Amino acid sequence: MSLPNLIELEAADFVTVDTIGPPGKRTFFLQAAQETMLVTVVIEKEHAAALSIAIRSMLEQLDQGETEVEGEAGSADMGLIHPVEPLFRVGQLGLGYDETQDMLVIMAEELTREEEQGSRVHIWGNRALMAALAHHAATVVALGRPVCPLCNEVIDSGEVHVCIKDNGRKRLYKTKS
Repeated sequence: MSLPNLIELEAADFVTVDTIGPPGKRTFFLQAAQETMLVTVVIEKEHAAALSIAIRSMLEQLDQGETEVEGEAGSADMGLIHPVEPLFRVGQLGLGYDETQDMLVIMAEELTREEEQGSRVHIWGNRALMAALAHHAATVVALGRPVCPLCNEVIDSGEVHVCIKDNGRKRLYKTKS
């Protein structure tokens, strides 16, 4: 299947970041819909975290210190729409703002070899939609495996963690299930 070079959702009705799989083996997805068009791409956990931070930062700058944007809590269902059929894996993710439309845009570019031109997706959304996305993406990222408070290494469920900052002492950390 050949994808168009650019897929543009000019006013998304729905946008989310969510995962499939257990912690440690999760696959992250960015998904958006506009009317009957549904677009799904695979992203990295770091993309989801960075997108959440970038959206919140941009909204704070636009609102000049106002802390809450209407709809930030994301009361609507933010789960993935199934079946999940990703178009591509994202290599670069960007965020922009159009003052005339008062809309934010997420720009996702396909991961390709340097000499190849990949597909791109632009997802436009209003402030409330993007604020809800930022809140939800941060929550999804936080639901992963726990991190050692001393060395910041991931602690796998039920395994003994040898912390380099605790002189190599082994500690069994119980994780919440």
